[in-house]
Amino acid sequence: MPSHALHDIQIRDPFLLTDRQAATYYLYGTTDKNAWSGPATGFDCYRSQDLETWTGPIAVFRPPPGFWSAQNYWAPEVHHYRDRYYMFATFTSPDERRGTQILVADRPEGPFAPWSDGPVTPRKWQCLDGTFFLDDAGQPWIVFCQEWLQVHDGAIFAQRLDPDLRSAAGTPVFLFNASDAPWSRPLTGRKFSRFTFPVYVTDGPSLLRLSGGGLVMLWSSFGATGYAMGLAHSASGLITGPWEQEPEELSIVDGGHGMFARLLDDRLVLLFHQPNDTPHERAVIRPVSESDRTVRA
Repeated sequence: MPSHALHDIQIRDPFLLTDRQAATYYLYGTTDKNAWSGPATGFDCYRSQDLETWTGPIAVFRPPPGFWSAQNYWAPEVHHYRDRYYMFATFTSPDERRGTQILVADRPEGPFAPWSDGPVTPRKWQCLDGTFFLDDAGQPWIVFCQEWLQVHDGAIFAQRLDPDLRSAAGTPVFLFNASDAPWSRPLTGRKFSRFTFPVYVTDGPSLLRLSGGGLVMLWSSFGATGYAMGLAHSASGLITGPWEQEPEELSIVDGGHGMFARLLDDRLVLLFHQPNDTPHERAVIRPVSESDRTVRA
């Protein structure tokens, strides 16, 4: 299997799984050459032990016959839960609204198979970028975006999941809108002029429990310098918030859909794609500093 430098891998929405038992990193993401149109292929991953040389691509998901979605395979995340590996990924079809479905495998390299019965996000909502969160009581949640294409001002919700991750439980809990962040800017340009109201994007929520106990959320929108990321803080320390936005975006130009990852040596890094331009997007890994209150890139 060929080896690659990180800057040679075209990938959007990167996600890093640190496998401590195998002392190995797995990189997942949106890996179709054109993620925006045409038939989707599936998801690949890459494997590394030093974050510099990556082996792959490894085909971790290919749709089985009769799978409900054949386009827009986006933003896979893989989480270890109850001795198995669960992939949260966004799918679309002409007959179904966009949503996050959960897949399962026995190994980080898959192959992953459908686990939930279609999306666990609300079927009548246009949703994307679901991420997994396990609260201090052991209750699993999905945190996801309701897309601006449906609601104009993109929103982020939390939804409890059944313990086996096969279905949602209860009703979604609203967390915040994109426009709540002072740094977020509405989309501009001719193709957005048809909207009656300003449109704001929410992308890629990712949760981090700080070493001091606080809970922060990294999420993406558009800011003063293009695609951007910012931080929100849960005032209660709970997933249900209330959530308070930092006033400034992170100091990264045209990069987003990020996540925080702890490495094998427990250092904290920020992973994101940059630039936000197909087919030039690449994964970037940047060290960050953590305090009791926040994270600085």
